[in-house]
Amino acid sequence: MTSESLQPISAPSRRTVVAAVGVAGIAVALTACGSEDEPSSESADAGTVLAKTSDIPEGGGKVFAAQGVVVTQPEAGTYKAFSSKCTHQGCAVKGIANNVITCPCHNSQFSAADGSVQKGPATQPLAAAEITVDGDSITLA
Repeated sequence: MTSESLQPISAPSRRTVVAAVGVAGIAVALTACGSEDEPSSESADAGTVLAKTSDIPEGGGKVFAAQGVVVTQPEAGTYKAFSSKCTHQGCAVKGIANNVITCPCHNSQFSAADGSVQKGPATQPLAAAEITVDGDSITLA
């Protein structure tokens, strides 16, 4: 072999690595979603009774870590549910008070009524989750 035939191997750029990770993440997300013919892994907790209505304070809420949801009561008798995963960097939200859901990692704040961003650094709202209220039971739909 001559020195002309040997080419130095360069490491991929940061941009290439970030792009590849992003594409891999999208592929994983699409695979996890499944198709209409396949049962979704997210439906495993569907039908789970999360709480009694009396467990959710007005203007507050409760995080259900195992199910990945936060349930709120923004006004008397109105119950809402959202993903408990902060849209900034994926930390689990913790505190719910005065109709505000707070992420402890970077202090992003979300509306307990609709999941919208009230204070960044998050820029996207919390994803809505489906619940049903039957009598005094709140169930993950």
